[in-house]
Amino acid sequence: MSTIKWILCLMVAVLTGCASPPAKKDLSAFIAAAPRSILVVPAVNKTLDVDAPNYLLSTLTVPLAEKGFYIFPVNTAKFVLEQEGMYEGEQIHNQPPETLAKLFGADAVLYVTINRWDAQYAVIATTVTVEFDYRMVGKDGTELWKANQRMQYTPDNNNSGGHPLAMLITAAINAAVARAAPNYLPLTQQANMQVFVLGPNAIPNGPYSKVSK
Repeated sequence: MSTIKWILCLMVAVLTGCASPPAKKDLSAFIAAAPRSILVVPAVNKTLDVDAPNYLLSTLTVPLAEKGFYIFPVNTAKFVLEQEGMYEGEQIHNQPPETLAKLFGADAVLYVTINRWDAQYAVIATTVTVEFDYRMVGKDGTELWKANQRMQYTPDNNNSGGHPLAMLITAAINAAVARAAPNYLPLTQQANMQVFVLGPNAIPNGPYSKVSK
């Protein structure tokens, strides 16, 4: 490694650990299956926030529909699953994907697990974090695609004119507000956009996409 490249890598390491870009994943199974419709089932929640699955569920439809897939209405799907005796995300995820797909006539099933949904408070800063595992399975049980995404947000406190005391007060207020009512939805929407649309391993466009494949 040249001296210049080594110095650049050392500088970047402070933020990224000098990590290589994520390897491109094999999407051949997804392409071969060519799903047209996707069933989004309730998430498995590994956090303490009981409302997290419903918030997450409300954010998944738009990016998938914009990619060109038919998405079964999530609230209707949730109601149908409950009528079949399936209430909890973990219970639903343990069902054979073939059974779930056949129940709705779906080409694929999307499973999401919530690993992080929290706000860590440190007096003058509150960091909001979300982390999800995504997995899509075809109607024959074949895994088509999977991804993991973690997003964090800490409010910017550099807006008090540079006065140390004002900066400290502003930071404390922002941290308290974020702790009292952390806003998870923007982070969740960003995570979904990253894995479905923008990331290096985003799913291919569906048959109803307005963008050329």
